[in-house]
Amino acid sequence: MKTIICNVFYLFVFSLMSCTTDTKKQTAAAPTTGIANIKLKEINGKSIDVGEYKGKTVFINVWATWCKPCIIEMPTIESVQKKLVNANIVFLLASNEEPEQIKNFSKKHAFKFHYVYLENMEAMKIQALPTTLIFNPEGKLQFSEAGFRKWDDADNIELITKIMNSHEK
Repeated sequence: MKTIICNVFYLFVFSLMSCTTDTKKQTAAAPTTGIANIKLKEINGKSIDVGEYKGKTVFINVWATWCKPCIIEMPTIESVQKKLVNANIVFLLASNEEPEQIKNFSKKHAFKFHYVYLENMEAMKIQALPTTLIFNPEGKLQFSEAGFRKWDDADNIELITKIMNSHEK
């Protein structure tokens, strides 16, 4: 009986400490309507002018080094990034952790990502990690979702492709 109580206690504590792992499609509160409201910096501290992404679809995954679902999701993002390598899309992995933490994470993991520092995460009202935002080529938010997603599934690639092509309608 004592073992069962201990296991239930550890399960409860673990669930409180983890970020969202719900695979149901959750819609995050729309943090912004346009990419211009997001403040990003390179890991080296240089500010990023999001205006340089005009005409490109921008996929921003907000994550943290301690977030297990974030890390589990990363190979699927890397896979879709490889599949869309010749497409007009930019993939950014944004965290509000200290740049040194992000650098250390990138050294320990073999992912080929453009890691960036997110300066205004609180103002964007990100409610859970991971959260993914996809902006169309005009810089308008077309997709916002909190929670893990297998990005390299055919349906998700189709979702991204539709957003990439939405400006041509």
